[in-house]
Amino acid sequence: MWDDAFPSFLIGLREGLEGGLIVSILIATLVRAEAKSRLPQVWTGVLAAVALAMSFGAVLTFSAANMPTTAQEAFGGTLSVIAVAFVTAMVFWMRRSARTLAGEIKEKVTGALAMGAGMLVVTSFLAVGREGLETALFLWTTAQAAGESAGPMIGAGVGIAIATGLCWGLYRRVLKINLTKFFTATGAVLIVVAAGVLGYGLRDLQEGGVLAGKSAYAFDLSRSIDPSAWYSTLVQGVFNLTPTMTWLQVVAYVGYLGVVMALFVRGVRGATAKPAKTVAAAGTAAGTAAGAAADVAAEPGAGAGAAAAGPSGVRARRRPVWLVPAAVVAVPAVVAGAVVALSGSKPAGAGTVSVSERDCGKGFTAPKPGRQTFQMHNTGDKASEVYLIDPATNAVYGEIEGLAPGTTRDLVATVAGGSYAWRCVPTGGKAVTSAAVRVSGGGAAKPVVPVAEADLAAPLTAYKQYVNQGLSTLVAQTKQLSDDMAGGDLNAARTDWLTAHRTYASLGAAYGTFQDFDKKINGRTAGLPDGVHDKAFTGFHRIDYGLWHGESASDLKAPAAQLATDVTGLQKAFPTQDFDPADLPLRTHEILENTLQFELTGEADQGSGTTLATADANLAGTRELLGFLRPLLAARDARLLSVVDGDITRMQKLLDSAHHDGSWTPVGRLDPIARARLNGATGQLLEDLAPVPDLLEIRKSA
Repeated sequence: MWDDAFPSFLIGLREGLEGGLIVSILIATLVRAEAKSRLPQVWTGVLAAVALAMSFGAVLTFSAANMPTTAQEAFGGTLSVIAVAFVTAMVFWMRRSARTLAGEIKEKVTGALAMGAGMLVVTSFLAVGREGLETALFLWTTAQAAGESAGPMIGAGVGIAIATGLCWGLYRRVLKINLTKFFTATGAVLIVVAAGVLGYGLRDLQEGGVLAGKSAYAFDLSRSIDPSAWYSTLVQGVFNLTPTMTWLQVVAYVGYLGVVMALFVRGVRGATAKPAKTVAAAGTAAGTAAGAAADVAAEPGAGAGAAAAGPSGVRARRRPVWLVPAAVVAVPAVVAGAVVALSGSKPAGAGTVSVSERDCGKGFTAPKPGRQTFQMHNTGDKASEVYLIDPATNAVYGEIEGLAPGTTRDLVATVAGGSYAWRCVPTGGKAVTSAAVRVSGGGAAKPVVPVAEADLAAPLTAYKQYVNQGLSTLVAQTKQLSDDMAGGDLNAARTDWLTAHRTYASLGAAYGTFQDFDKKINGRTAGLPDGVHDKAFTGFHRIDYGLWHGESASDLKAPAAQLATDVTGLQKAFPTQDFDPADLPLRTHEILENTLQFELTGEADQGSGTTLATADANLAGTRELLGFLRPLLAARDARLLSVVDGDITRMQKLLDSAHHDGSWTPVGRLDPIARARLNGATGQLLEDLAPVPDLLEIRKSA
């Protein structure tokens, strides 16, 4: 929790100290003007600013909670970017305005005193309100990035408490702080934190469909870095850097950090070059104004001249002391409640629905058309899946998997005119369908036609036949490669190596499809202590390294023979390997995920420069697999198929342009524009393939 608390602690400390200094200056100015009786008006304005900030935070939280998932991502991402803009402006504003802050506030307070009590309330409200809104926005975004609120809220609370103590010490002249150094140091750290929030916000915008490229990964270290390790948690919590980041995130992070930090440091150096007297004034201006209040407060009779009488000396009837403070707290709260209610509170018909074999659908009444949020409560003693279905067609409108006993989760679904029922499928139990209800009205809802395991039987059989045929070809090709090495013909070996490797790459060996054989046949050096010289480095990539790094045929004879043996072993083992039908739709996405991560980055290249040839084979394998699944996809989303077909054609043309006279351009030698286009086309194809696993997910009905 402490790692998630640090960014919020820093915001609470800095913003709290800024706001506290402003309040101290306001109080000091009134005390010096012998107007201590006007202090309640200052505190009323401060209280109104705090109430506004808290209400703003509530609006953000509850408005987001009532949005669909993609809208939540887009909403959170937009606010994260706005928060970064605010924090950046705040950092530079405080560095620039520290010298004149006290004078500006004094001038405003003096003018407000002459204009009446209302203007003094407004002045203090505006002076503190900006800090409060910035704090609420940034704390909300850091809590979103952390995925929980306890750590960020604790961090912010501790930071504000320390800031309050520091401001009290400055006001009473118990403490002396070089505020210039303080705001410079915290400003630099905040810029680093803001860079991470910017990257997180852009990722949310990609997940929400606002920005493209959510599958265009710059790197994916999730397999080599433990996300739950203390160092991973620390880096993610403080800097918002994750083991997997897209190109957009990385470019934005590095660009923001480089540009903003350079401008900030240059501004600091410029301020340092000024005369010492000016710098000293900048560092202590706010502190002097705050501390001056202590001197005035100590003067006997200070503020005694301030009377609560009108010009004629007749006391006006005074309103209750508590009325204005209560109003400034109540008004933002009421407005916030109205905004939350209007932004999409849960409809009356969408209440709590029971999930169990005995009570499936209990509490379900006909909802109104439109987007609804149902609270699904598992009243049984087994974890359960639950689906909102059309009882006539079994089409699914919404679902929750793994609902634990005694727990409640929200299920969001769009409801239109028609019949609806709940299907509860307890783990190890019998599926139960509730009584149907009829919804009257118009609107449009797009359910997903369910896929049963039997529906995937034919595509799975076709895929296995395709792989078996490919393995038969591969056995012959790796045997020829082994013979080339035995005969000392390295030129033939280079040609036959690429032919065999492309055959293997077209079979869809992604994410453990071929179990341990894939590591033997196509393993890389990742995790091997001795890298390319490690004895465990075998298969195509080992031969790739040797063929293009000057090794002799006799050196590569044993690795080639071992490759042929392993391929033969895979051919024998594949018919007996377990293959979950539910994994088949995943392969359409996972094959090209590997392509983007290893082939298009050049990471898989051991010297041949043929990773684009491998990418071409991966694309061919994806096309074959989609062909097996096409009938199921066409019945569920024909438009998606059309889009994906267009993406594949676009990517194929870009790959073909790198293939000339039988040779492939190494990915590192592509011109920047061509490489960016290829990465973009692959990322777009991956985005459009992302819905396939959901569309073809096996949903239990019994």
